[in-house]
Amino acid sequence: MSKYEVIIGLEIHVQAKTESKVFCSCKNSFGAPSNSSVCPICLGHPGVLPVVNREAIHQIVKAGLMTDSDIARYSKFDRKSYFYPDQPKNYQITQFDLPFCANGKIPIGGKGLSGEMIEPRDIGMERIHLEEDVGKSVHYSGSHSTVDYNRAGVPLLETVSMPQMHSADEAYAYVQSLQQIMRFGGISDCDQEKGQFRCDVNISLHKPGTPFGTKIEIKNLNSTRHIWLSINHEIERQTEILDDLEGTGPNGEDGKLPDQETRRWNDARGETVVMRIKETADDYRYFPEPDLPPVVLTDAQIDAFKAEMPMPPKAYREKFVNEFKITEYDAHVLTLDKSTADFFLAAGSKVKKPKAVANIMMNQLNALLSDGEKSLDETKLEPDHLVQMVKLVEANKIQKNAYAKLLPILMEEGGDVEKIAEAKGMIVELDTGALEAWVDEAIANNPKAVAEYKEGKQNAIQFLMGQVMRASKGKAAAPMVIPMLKKKLS
Repeated sequence: MSKYEVIIGLEIHVQAKTESKVFCSCKNSFGAPSNSSVCPICLGHPGVLPVVNREAIHQIVKAGLMTDSDIARYSKFDRKSYFYPDQPKNYQITQFDLPFCANGKIPIGGKGLSGEMIEPRDIGMERIHLEEDVGKSVHYSGSHSTVDYNRAGVPLLETVSMPQMHSADEAYAYVQSLQQIMRFGGISDCDQEKGQFRCDVNISLHKPGTPFGTKIEIKNLNSTRHIWLSINHEIERQTEILDDLEGTGPNGEDGKLPDQETRRWNDARGETVVMRIKETADDYRYFPEPDLPPVVLTDAQIDAFKAEMPMPPKAYREKFVNEFKITEYDAHVLTLDKSTADFFLAAGSKVKKPKAVANIMMNQLNALLSDGEKSLDETKLEPDHLVQMVKLVEANKIQKNAYAKLLPILMEEGGDVEKIAEAKGMIVELDTGALEAWVDEAIANNPKAVAEYKEGKQNAIQFLMGQVMRASKGKAAAPMVIPMLKKKLS
């Protein structure tokens, strides 16, 4: 156990899905030719005026509702001044003291990257505010750099957590949970390779009962793996420094990290490295944006947003556990993405035991999807296919081992499950005459197993059962075979 407590907060930037940018009509898209989706407004030409995108406001309010945040009835935009090539105006339109959303919460739980289980709880979220993204700088081996301003002006939701996480695993769970919420809400695809979900980590260490230590920021982390690795490295780095500074203060108290730094993750070296000394809010010279009026939302507008709000991941999990009677772990796995959650919801609501559907999805179906190149949405498999399979097993018409044979066919071609099972010879034989013949054959050909069973070795009956299934090529109705064997052997 470390003698230091780790304090972690996350600032995560999420690109909102809208047709156009946040303050102009340029297209919000990824992959267009460099500097082709720009105009005088997002390039900051003199004399132009921004106009806020209504859909961007809709998206941030939806994000607030899905995270149980307070939605501000009165909000405004501010200018954040800084000089860097990726921001053509030399200031960013953002929000400072009156954001759209505040006091939200993000549920965490499940299994961390370390393999350890994470205690389920809510992490507080200080705020979500709306701002414009900046351009993308591209550096060429030290010879020169270019800037693509297509991204400048794309609507960005900045989420700021409370400093309530204490390990890399908890931070990982927070990131996963926030991604789920944004995807389930249709707010963002959160594709990290496209820069739609970018994370900054704030981390400090201190001894319990003493003030928080010096905060270190790790900037521009674009993968959950890098977030997890950088936090673990920073914990080790700061622990070593604090151990060296123990008792070095003027009165014998412990020292602190000397500077509030901004660092970045160097994946090749497996460590964080210094970028710059951390700026403060005063350095940005925030002041109200003079070209945009405040945004006033009415109760009727917010109620309309609530009516359109999709079910958040937590509500899916609660429904699956409480109504479908599956485990917390199963519910967590089945809500990793919305298409899977909706698929299970549709199928599970039509069978007596939804756990049977969950088992198919988490075992046979998951294995097939992992081996293939298609997602669930790209196959021809429908929820009713799983319903039909489960009901056929319940009616003793097919064996459970038929799932693995039926699923690839249904995923590729679709169709009627019972007709496919019949055509492939998977329908269970219920005729007692045929069953009795296979049972007699198994008993006659396996005298050793018969003798062992009569001596009291109960597992011998399972061997004989296997021989019946082998002789019938899997068609024998298993629930009928065991009683028949026992009757004949008695």
